[in-house]
Amino acid sequence: MASEKSEKKPAPEKKAGKGKRGSEEAAAPKEKVVSTTAGVEPRFIGKYKNDVIPALTKQFSYTNPNQVPKLEKIVLNMGLGAAVTNPKIIDAAVEEVKAITGQKPIVTRSKKAIASFKLRAGIPIGVMVTLRKERMWEFLDRLISIALPRTRDFRGVSRKAFDGKGNYTLGLKEQIIFPEINYDRIDVIKGLNISFVTTAKTDEEGRALLAHLGMPFRAA
Repeated sequence: MASEKSEKKPAPEKKAGKGKRGSEEAAAPKEKVVSTTAGVEPRFIGKYKNDVIPALTKQFSYTNPNQVPKLEKIVLNMGLGAAVTNPKIIDAAVEEVKAITGQKPIVTRSKKAIASFKLRAGIPIGVMVTLRKERMWEFLDRLISIALPRTRDFRGVSRKAFDGKGNYTLGLKEQIIFPEINYDRIDVIKGLNISFVTTAKTDEEGRALLAHLGMPFRAA
């Protein structure tokens, strides 16, 4: 009888977890969270690595990969002078820029008072957002592939709007070229500036970087 009881002793519990769920969690390690949309790398990251880097290296005879210019950030700035008399325009601008970029912008405020413009210090006069990494590349893709071709009578963008240090600013007259904007909900047409900040040391290198990425510069 004693030997039979010893044979029927229950098996010791596993320490990996409680019950079936705990054992499954112990067996399968947690997956790493991917920050890009649906885990897919933005198309323009691959374009930069596979096409732009070799092209720039050949064009400027770089001997070190770190010499190749790259895009650091994209800054969108929407100035709204009309907000002085119509504060509600700021709320609309915030929603529009958020829809365009996928990131909530900050509200910019006046630094000093200007009596002739009825401008007081500290009142909202625009919105701004800075894009980096995946969102930067995704926005650049949509801008070049979709938004700019929707511009009326589009013939390319200016080649001259560089700052002498390889950075470029593009001025757009209408926010409605972006398909994310619902035309029926537009209160007023708003322009915006888009600044491309690069690591290029010269305007020639900055222009070549953007051109190889697909920026449709007008012929000189």
